[in-house]
This record gives sequence, structure tokens and C-alpha cells, in this order.
Amino acid sequence: MTLNEASLGQDYVIKNIDTGGDEEMESFLFSLGCYSGESITVVDKQKNLVVSIKDARYCIDRELASAIEI
Repeated sequence: MTLNEASLGQDYVIKNIDTGGDEEMESFLFSLGCYSGESITVVDKQKNLVVSIKDARYCIDRELASAIEI
């Protein structure tokens, strides 16, 4: 399932990131610490998602969240 389908407050492990070959998006996610094997938690879901990766929180849009498989 993708990050868009995640429940609030539950810890997940990133299984795969499918950016469709978009190297810029892959690089951006990697710079946030978002890569396979890393733990991620959805903190809030409104128009965009607020996620917790390591000890930081980030706001990502639904399109980016759909590329992250958990």
C-alpha cells in the first residue's frame, strides 16, 4: 500500500519508492531520509500529509506520498 493509505499515528517501514524514474524526486526524498527500510509515521492528513521521518516532520503532497510504498 502507499503512504496515502496509511493510518494516522502508526509506524510503517518504507518498502519501496517508485518515482517512475524521476531522479530529482528520488534525490529529494533521499535528502529527507526517506528510503527503503526507514521508519515513517503519518502525523496528519489534510490536503497534504505531515509525516515523521527520524526526528523531523515534513509536509508532502499526495502525489509524492503515492510514490512511497509501505
